[in-house]
Amino acid sequence: MSTDLLERAEAGRRWDPRVAGWSLLALVFLCGLAVGALAMNSSVHAKMHQQPAFDTPAGKALTFDKLQRELNLTPAQAEQIQSVLNDMWQYYRTVLSDSKSRVEQVLTEEQRVKFERLLQQQLSPQH
Repeated sequence: MSTDLLERAEAGRRWDPRVAGWSLLALVFLCGLAVGALAMNSSVHAKMHQQPAFDTPAGKALTFDKLQRELNLTPAQAEQIQSVLNDMWQYYRTVLSDSKSRVEQVLTEEQRVKFERLLQQQLSPQH
């Protein structure tokens, strides 16, 4: 009887390969989850995805540089594209300003304050 009891005690101490495998998989998943959460909250993540706003000087330069590089523009083409982009950005600013004015005419003062806050959040480079 004591031999049977000893064998059962030893069997209880052995690792079941399935349990060990699932435990290892869960541990790897949880470590990945923790590292991902830390990366999402770190400033490294914010810097990686932060780009200048479309209509800022930095945004304009970034757009033009990308077009010039990707399309391999000649100097004459680059000059013409720069002119077209300047017209487009001016049009964008005019439409944005006009639309904002028209919306604000419809809103109450309290709604205008909220609308301005929403616009700032939407146009902010961090969002």
